[in-house]
Amino acid sequence: MASNVKKIAPKKSKFHELLQTQVGNEFSASQQYIALAVWFDNEDLPRLASHFYKQALEERNHAMMIVQFLMDNDIPVAIPGTAAPLNEFKTPRDLVDLALRQEQQVTDQIVALARAAREEGDYIGEQFLQWFLKEQVEEVSSMKTLLTIMDRADGNMFYVETFLTRESVGDAADSGAPTAAGGAL
Repeated sequence: MASNVKKIAPKKSKFHELLQTQVGNEFSASQQYIALAVWFDNEDLPRLASHFYKQALEERNHAMMIVQFLMDNDIPVAIPGTAAPLNEFKTPRDLVDLALRQEQQVTDQIVALARAAREEGDYIGEQFLQWFLKEQVEEVSSMKTLLTIMDRADGNMFYVETFLTRESVGDAADSGAPTAAGGAL
């Protein structure tokens, strides 16, 4: 029996538009991290490669968390294309510096999302973003640490590889993370 209940489409909002854009930003960040991981892998730096492969998966999962939030709230989802990642670098430090700048940019994007949700009175959206805000503090901090270690190593990548093996930078799991569409990888 067909239902006569008409589904009400959610109103268009700046917050929802920014969320859609952020899906693309997160996928682009994932692609950039893959490019960094492949560069490190090709340079026989397995710990740095592994670190950035994990970062790529994390960014992909962030995109899928936003997708799940949109679907759960009956907001139409369009999966965007991604920007072409940078692939050519002169020094290993350049890659970590790029990663730090990328995380700082993502932090600014998440703050803008939280601001838009608050301005629109979207308390559910604002609450959803709290985990992302906390996550970005950790992401920026871990990239700053990695860049500091790169600088202290003064070109000796063995020190950086050893540091990553010993310290497990950025490997802390957070059980309070939002659900990713299709499951987190």
